[in-house]
Amino acid sequence: MSPQLALFARTFVVGVAVAAPVGAMGVLCIQRTLAHGWHAGIATGAGIATADGVYAGLAAFGVAVVSAFLVAWQAPLRIGGGLVLLWLGWRAIVTPPSHEAARVRDSVRFVPLYTSAVGLTLTNPMTIMAFAAIFAGAGLVAQPGPGSAGIATIGVACGSLTWWIVLTSGTALARHAAGDRLLLWVNRVSGAVIVLFGVIAVVAGVLALR
Repeated sequence: MSPQLALFARTFVVGVAVAAPVGAMGVLCIQRTLAHGWHAGIATGAGIATADGVYAGLAAFGVAVVSAFLVAWQAPLRIGGGLVLLWLGWRAIVTPPSHEAARVRDSVRFVPLYTSAVGLTLTNPMTIMAFAAIFAGAGLVAQPGPGSAGIATIGVACGSLTWWIVLTSGTALARHAAGDRLLLWVNRVSGAVIVLFGVIAVVAGVLALR
């Protein structure tokens, strides 16, 4: 295996490992898939993977100035992201999903779903530090140069996107097997979890300001 392919494979695994733990964005992706269908989940997952790629790129290319700026402003970013999560969670709770409504909406909401997922994921600048620590621990920083950094960035983004495709596809299969009443309650529960993540983000941001 060539060094470039080996680097891609290792960073692909990193992308999956970073994306896989269930967090606010994972719950949001599941909720959107349940409420609006597979395409909505994929749009959300693609947005998350894009943001993961951006942060992986900042870590891989060693863009210290940008990284330091984002980390320094992490408190207001977390508060802003938390408030958006509160709003999205509340909308999920009060908006009942249905199979028919989802089919109508799937074709018109891809861009907002994608961009909102990018923005929300970028509100956690500590992701840069996570990627930097993982890259250092895995010895990925031992291969300097823009070419290697580019491969590492693409590997992380592809790994993250692959996870979101798998998660969204599994959720969509479960959605098709569920009735509207079950979808309603699952949507409400996932919306409540999103609200909880939003509260945690806002509290963490406020505490970081002190």
